[in-house]
Amino acid sequence: MDPVSRGGTRSWAAIARPAGAEGRARGRGKIEGVDPTWTDVRTALAARAPAQVTDPPSSRAAVALILRDGAQGMEVLFIRRAEHPQDPWSGQMAFPGGRAEPGDADLRATAIRETREEIGVDLAAAAEALGGLDEVRAMARLRPMNLTITPFVFRLHESFEPVLSDEVRSVHWLPLGELLGTARRSTMDYAHQGESMQFPCLRIDEVVIWGLTYRMFMSFQERFGVSA
Repeated sequence: MDPVSRGGTRSWAAIARPAGAEGRARGRGKIEGVDPTWTDVRTALAARAPAQVTDPPSSRAAVALILRDGAQGMEVLFIRRAEHPQDPWSGQMAFPGGRAEPGDADLRATAIRETREEIGVDLAAAAEALGGLDEVRAMARLRPMNLTITPFVFRLHESFEPVLSDEVRSVHWLPLGELLGTARRSTMDYAHQGESMQFPCLRIDEVVIWGLTYRMFMSFQERFGVSA
C-alpha cells in the first residue's frame, strides 16, 4: 500500500497468473493473486454495456476508478474520506467523485471534475478513459437513497502529487491483482441501532473496503469472470 496522508467476459483462468515470485505482496508475505494486463482490462470493459438502474433517480453522481502501472504490477487508487458528521460515508474508503452539476457535459465529466477537486489530478489531461461500470443505487446507513452512482475506469499515464480537499483524508494505491483474487476477501462487523451485523469487505493492512465502494469494485471484478 502506498498511502499519501493529508498534511466478452474473460474467464478466471484466462487471467489467473501468479503475481510474481513474492506474490507481489509488498512485504506482507506471499499473496496469491491475479496479474491482469491492460488488454485484459480493455477486453473486460468492452464485453458488455454498463447496466443502468431502471427506476430513474432524482440525482446522479459519478466516481473514477483509476488504474496505473506500479512498481510491482497494476495498482488502483482509493481515497479515505475525511471524518464529518454530515457525511453518510464519513471516514470510509471510496473512489474520488461526487454529484453531477449542471455544467458537466456528462457523467464522465462529473467524475473528472470531482477527481480534480478532491485529489488534484486532471484525468482529462493525465489519463485515458477505458470505459464505464454498472450504475448502482446509493445506500447510506442501510437506507437506499434517491441517488445513483456511475463508476468510470481510467488509466493514469502521468505521476502526480495529490492535493487533497477537505473532503479527503488520504490517498492509497493498492495492488489490483490482490484485490481481484480471493485472499483479501473478509467480513467486518457493523453496529446499527444496537445490533451487530456482518458485511463482506476487502482487507489490506489497515485498509477496509466495504459498503458502496465494495459493491462498485465487485462490479469491476465481475467483468473478469470472477465470482463475488
